[in-house]
Amino acid sequence: MNTKAVIAGLGAALLLGVPQAGAEDWPEWRGAGRLGVWTETGILEEFPDGGLKVRWRTPIRAGYAGPAVAGGKVFVVDAQRSDTSMAVVERALALDEQTGEVLWTHAWDTDYTGLIFTWAVGPRATPTVDGDRVYVLGAAGRLFCLDAATGEVVWSKDYLADYDAVLPAWGMAGAPLVEGDLLISLVGGSPGAKLVAFDKRTGDEVWRALPSDSEPGYSAPIVIEAGGVRQLILWHPEAVASLDPATGEVYWEQPVHADYAMSVATPVLSGQRLFVSSFYNGALMLGLDRDRPDSSVLWKSASDSELMTEALHAVINTPVIQGDYIYGICSYGQLRALDARTGERLWETQAVTQERARWASAFMVRNGDRYFINNDRGELIIARFSPEGYEEISRTDLIAPTSDPGNRRQLRTVNFSHPAYANRHVCARNDEEILCASLAAE
Repeated sequence: MNTKAVIAGLGAALLLGVPQAGAEDWPEWRGAGRLGVWTETGILEEFPDGGLKVRWRTPIRAGYAGPAVAGGKVFVVDAQRSDTSMAVVERALALDEQTGEVLWTHAWDTDYTGLIFTWAVGPRATPTVDGDRVYVLGAAGRLFCLDAATGEVVWSKDYLADYDAVLPAWGMAGAPLVEGDLLISLVGGSPGAKLVAFDKRTGDEVWRALPSDSEPGYSAPIVIEAGGVRQLILWHPEAVASLDPATGEVYWEQPVHADYAMSVATPVLSGQRLFVSSFYNGALMLGLDRDRPDSSVLWKSASDSELMTEALHAVINTPVIQGDYIYGICSYGQLRALDARTGERLWETQAVTQERARWASAFMVRNGDRYFINNDRGELIIARFSPEGYEEISRTDLIAPTSDPGNRRQLRTVNFSHPAYANRHVCARNDEEILCASLAAE
């Protein structure tokens, strides 16, 4: 082997910023597998005193949808609303991961009539990347399969026109899920098309499942391994449902009501436990059968109040489970620790969100034995959780909050977008820009 050539090649790769061994993409909502886990090493222990080194910033339009990062590109969706109506132009964009240069855009006209006006600013769902395709969903139910290299439309669907879906008050938010040759989508259509599986290459319908006698909710579907099979899990406003992802056959359903259809956070699997939490109605912990696809209720909250809470009343924040303990953000921004076996509260702190305010939020991603947390004040935090308490390691400003929270807040605006952690960088967006900042250890 030519040693000089190898050294030269490595040097060129470093200069060009080509991801090295151990680098990791973030191809969908909450990263690979929708687990909220970032496994890269070589990550800094604390933030620099002067803040993070920003690799690039690129102007974009409004939206809540977090970015996805895959194959050297950053994918994001945004929108521009008319000043005088609910007519909207939504877009999908692909940016160069190294430079932030816009490589392509695909735009479409849509209408946000029916959405609550305050939050009718842009898409909610993170793009889903699968090889040479990227799937994007607009807030009014326009679904596109796009060529990841060019942005050309491979196929598309309109949930409202094609499936007689009714637009939820907070918009379509459940990012579509790739499972084998299928793209599984939370459509909310009828008849019997709350969930629809499309051939991911052609867009042909393969199966539909679950009646549309209730709203679809806002929680992204996930696939888990339990009971000896793969199970598609959907938490909708009336139940947690398990289906065969290949056929749409229902394995089991556990009734659980979410007021105002606010099933939002992603269900969390830990061993044989499956956990969901909602703003008004609190938490439900299910036990999964080891031998067959089935479930039972281990414990459930009794409170239906956003103020007189017990256990955990999450809004848009997906909790995490570490061993026998749950950590999550409650209805007014309280970080709480629960015993996963009983739901008993162990402690709470306001330190993460800093403000006891309705819907105060933060997104948590695990990296080794610690968590990277971005709160809705635009800050990024490194912390550890234990049954004994919250340990903050470091905190820095990441991105300006720009969104109207719909209620009184100290900073008047918030950031409700989940960032992507990829290739030792964090990629975050607001209503004005998307940025990429280094998290690599020196």
